[in-house]
Amino acid sequence: MSLFHRLKVASVRPETRDAVVVTFDVPPEQREAYRYEAGQHLTLRADIDGEEVRRSYSICSATQDETLRVAIKRIDDGLFSRWAFEHLKPGFALDVMAPAGHFNVPLAPDARRHHVAFAAGSGITPILSLIKTTLKAEPLSRFTLVYGNRASSSVIFKDELADLKDRYMGRFNIVFILSREHQDVDLFNGRIDAAKCDALLKAWVKPEDIDVAYICGPQVMMEQVRDRLVANGVPKTGIKLELFGAALNGAARRPRTVAIKGEAGCEVTVIHDGRSQRFSVRKNGPSLLDAALGQGIELPYACKGGVCGTCRCKRVQGDVDLDNQFALEDYELARGFILSCQSFPVSDTLTLDFDQET
Repeated sequence: MSLFHRLKVASVRPETRDAVVVTFDVPPEQREAYRYEAGQHLTLRADIDGEEVRRSYSICSATQDETLRVAIKRIDDGLFSRWAFEHLKPGFALDVMAPAGHFNVPLAPDARRHHVAFAAGSGITPILSLIKTTLKAEPLSRFTLVYGNRASSSVIFKDELADLKDRYMGRFNIVFILSREHQDVDLFNGRIDAAKCDALLKAWVKPEDIDVAYICGPQVMMEQVRDRLVANGVPKTGIKLELFGAALNGAARRPRTVAIKGEAGCEVTVIHDGRSQRFSVRKNGPSLLDAALGQGIELPYACKGGVCGTCRCKRVQGDVDLDNQFALEDYELARGFILSCQSFPVSDTLTLDFDQET
């Protein structure tokens, strides 16, 4: 999972003024490694001015398409996104890690469910994959999208969403919320926040009809929508969250407020790609991921901010202090999964397994 392969760019298509869709050419011998699920992301790696830079971008194609593509939105101070806009052209070779992430639910052809998604800005990227995949895989289910943007000109995948609306009439519904462009229906003006969510759940989407809810966007929006869904009766177990790329790439670990007792170091065993390796890390020092990388042990990572989940592993033995994390579900935490970029040793010995998925 942590291995990078050099993939050639097949095409770069402008989507909006500040967003492009990049499609990769996956050779036959690597297609199995890059088989993906809806809602997953790719970690891209590039050398920019002598510095290794990694960024994660969500896959925006349906699993049935078997086409590997991501959307990259240019950010004013975004080191990687600005580089990508300047350098990514058809034929360019880029380091790409295998797909990762768990922003999805199992789909079943006989399921009859109502899937609802709340997205803002570039948060539409994994949602588009979920919409297309779900509507094809569950012919009895329907999907409602609430999509927030500043104006209609900044709507990413506007034409593709319109085509889906025409193709799945009666099964796919879109609500556009615009903050800087007036619409005739007042409910559709403004931002997606707690008040807007309550209003939508009262007038547009019945909470009791929601079987699965996906939320992808800025952290504040995401937390407010989640809280209002729960307050209106949507089970927390049916809500999936994913911060969009800008938040993911800018995430930073909060300062630690409590020191771990004990001065002794910790002996760590990591199992990764079928190999067992050992290293030592001091308590109250670097994260487990940084300690491993500093000793030449290559482990999977992307954001180092507790958001993308690329460094997810299972704590088989020992205890850790897990700081900032947005990528793990409650059931994953209960089963012993942690994020190595946000974990610090508490016990004197630890065993971490990066190969376990469940």
